[in-house]
Amino acid sequence: MTYPESRRDDVVETLHGREIADPYRWLEDPDSADTQDWVNRQNAFTEAELSGYPEREWFRTTLSAILARPRAGVPEKKAGWYFVGRNDGTRAQDVIYVAESLDELLSGGRVLIDPNTLSEDGTDSLGTFTVSPDGKYFAYGINESGSDWTTFRLLDIATGTPVDDVVSEAKFSEATWLPDSSAYLYLHYPSSGRAEGTETTSLTGGRLMLHRVGTPQSDDELVLSFPGKDQFFITPEVSDDDRYLVVHITEGTDPSTRLWVYPISSDGFGEPVKVVDEFVDEIAFVRMSGDRLVLRTDRGAPRGRVVLSDLAGEFTDLIPEAESTLQAVRATADGLATLTLVDAQSVLTLYALDGSGARVVDVPGGGVVGFNAGPKYAELFIGLSTTTNPTLSYVVATDSGGVRALPELVRGTGGFTPPEVTVTRVHGPVPYFLITRADLDFSAPRPTLMWGYGGFRIPVQADYRPGWPAWLAAGGVLVITNLRGGGEYGSDWHDAGRLKNKQNVFDDFIAVAEHLRDTGVTTPSQLAIHGRSNGGLLVGAVMTQRPDLFAVALPGVGVLDMLRFHLFTVGAAWASDYGLPDDPDQFEDLFAYSPLHRVSDGTAYPATLVVTGDHDDRVVPLHSHKFIAALQNAQSGPQPVLTRVEVNTGHGFGKPAAMVASEWADLLAFAAHHVGLVPPEQ
Repeated sequence: MTYPESRRDDVVETLHGREIADPYRWLEDPDSADTQDWVNRQNAFTEAELSGYPEREWFRTTLSAILARPRAGVPEKKAGWYFVGRNDGTRAQDVIYVAESLDELLSGGRVLIDPNTLSEDGTDSLGTFTVSPDGKYFAYGINESGSDWTTFRLLDIATGTPVDDVVSEAKFSEATWLPDSSAYLYLHYPSSGRAEGTETTSLTGGRLMLHRVGTPQSDDELVLSFPGKDQFFITPEVSDDDRYLVVHITEGTDPSTRLWVYPISSDGFGEPVKVVDEFVDEIAFVRMSGDRLVLRTDRGAPRGRVVLSDLAGEFTDLIPEAESTLQAVRATADGLATLTLVDAQSVLTLYALDGSGARVVDVPGGGVVGFNAGPKYAELFIGLSTTTNPTLSYVVATDSGGVRALPELVRGTGGFTPPEVTVTRVHGPVPYFLITRADLDFSAPRPTLMWGYGGFRIPVQADYRPGWPAWLAAGGVLVITNLRGGGEYGSDWHDAGRLKNKQNVFDDFIAVAEHLRDTGVTTPSQLAIHGRSNGGLLVGAVMTQRPDLFAVALPGVGVLDMLRFHLFTVGAAWASDYGLPDDPDQFEDLFAYSPLHRVSDGTAYPATLVVTGDHDDRVVPLHSHKFIAALQNAQSGPQPVLTRVEVNTGHGFGKPAAMVASEWADLLAFAAHHVGLVPPEQ
């Protein structure tokens, strides 16, 4: 196969005594004419290849039907109002509805904001939203073309009219309101006038700013910053009794937290009380209990516990560590609600404020989509999904534990009827979910799609992604893996898959693939692998370490150049999981598995389709560009190695429904074509 030309430059640098060639460094500039020409030629080449696949039309039709299913998010109650995102299946973005009661919301509610009006092509999306304590203002963040950059705007909730008030150059934050509703806090990243989403410059440190409604952003007040500490992230929260501004300080993606509280008075903020002032343990504020703070932490408890803390940082158990993994804690009018993982499956439990009276609530589903509660309300909302069905929400009475499903939130008909499936929990080399269509004969190995992540203490569950029901309906097997580095089994499980232990994640994934082969589920010629972001790194690593084990590799928006990832946008924040190549020891670990640097000339690699977005300012597309250029140059086998670069989209959040359907259709058609999966007749 003759691929589009990728110029190879004589770029070599010496890192810790090693000479490292980087012939495709020119692809790091996303705005250069050469890079844009390369992207256009690659996209045209990929389109020409995929257009000849007979499976493509079936997956396009099926994914379009799946994305045309009416759906709704998880309700939230804020300052007396009820909100939910809803889509009748025809909209690029979900529409936000508001109501004064739950019954009114269930019967339809009123459109508060339609993000589909924000841009002509539907690529601008609504990110976070908050409500002022007096119930007057709806503060929402707009993300343009899938970028992480956020612009905050306000609506008057009662009338739905815009308020002349704008804050820009924000990232990684929501509008955190002061108790009197006069102002909100946000995290500001000065961008030197450039924040389009295609920039690659490493971020400077964020500044916690106070914005007073009705005043220009230039008058905003600096509350907290850490000059010279670009990887410090600041997350503010106002305590439920309005006495404190609670500030979580983290370094990059490391969960270890410093916790400061600022007394709030009519004169502003007092001096901070540094409850915890070292990066050692994960700590998250939950609510107040009298003069003490209720916190979730892993201090002395790898699976997590809930504690009471005084302002001096002395902890006492409230809900001790258990065998399950504590994932989240919410305040309710009646005390606390916890979400725990038992073998990667969610359990909701209600407690009194003193930790007594534990009551497990039965809310079936595969993965938790939303978990919304508040200390002033005796109801909480939880949404769960399965591999074939998107969100089903429940309202739970926190005093009695009564549960009510809310299917009427979804309004409209049509779309796609998913197949009945069987979900089997397998405890192999590491645990994984094996999902199959219930009506198929699996006496012989079948085409299989394997998914993984394994990083940043993020748990993976058997939950919904639009591609899963399409793959299962086509007759394929789906495998969802629980790898070390994730959050399914607590901080020890995470530690076993990061830094010097990162290779364990790849070994786990390879071991599951071998287990599927050895137990007759599939064969290497029928096995496709997929992952996104850190999961894209996973796919890139294992396909370069064991190209013989997989027929298809689908790395999505992956971190693939482990020697330069820290130089771009927010990349240095990932040092908690990856380490930094500036450190000689960590450099050796990174170099050993860096997918870009493990590509070897003359190797027969699996059929590969790399996907990325040109506005991805989290994992910048240069990772994917350089990796596919290297693969195309090295490939000695007959299988194609292609890239698909989506225009005006970012890392994935807020992508319009039609783009989601198109990308999934191409990924699955490519996988099916090369693993021998023949979809049924339309």
